[in-house]
Amino acid sequence: MLNIENLTTHTINHLLLERIAKSQTEREIDLTICYNSTIQEYNKLYRNKDKATDVLSFPIDNDIIGLDENIMPLGAIVISIDYAIEKAKEFGHQSNEEIALLFIHGLLHIRGYDHECDNGEMRKKEKEMIHTFSLPKSLIIRTEGN
Repeated sequence: MLNIENLTTHTINHLLLERIAKSQTEREIDLTICYNSTIQEYNKLYRNKDKATDVLSFPIDNDIIGLDENIMPLGAIVISIDYAIEKAKEFGHQSNEEIALLFIHGLLHIRGYDHECDNGEMRKKEKEMIHTFSLPKSLIIRTEGN
């Protein structure tokens, strides 16, 4: 189940995001869409980085808290609408497509993927999901020049 908290005035494509979530997990995910000022607060509080960012991911580590993973949420994702709108304009696609790309990126992180230290597994999975949902190139693919 996907719980979306939209703290902006932007209309969100809930159905697309729900389809993406269901393709990866049956566990609950909390998604917050907010402005740069809010994501900057989260980034400072949780990562000690006093700047806005595109997406933050907060996986729930069931091993640490000792609970059954089937009843616990998978985690939370926070996306900056300001970033999504800016990048959508820059790359010539819709802001809801950019939100979906950021959601996929965050979702893979809360599922345990990490593009900074894996051997391309996250990038490969992201490409598969982009193809499945007919989305434009993702953040990882854009930054790697492919």
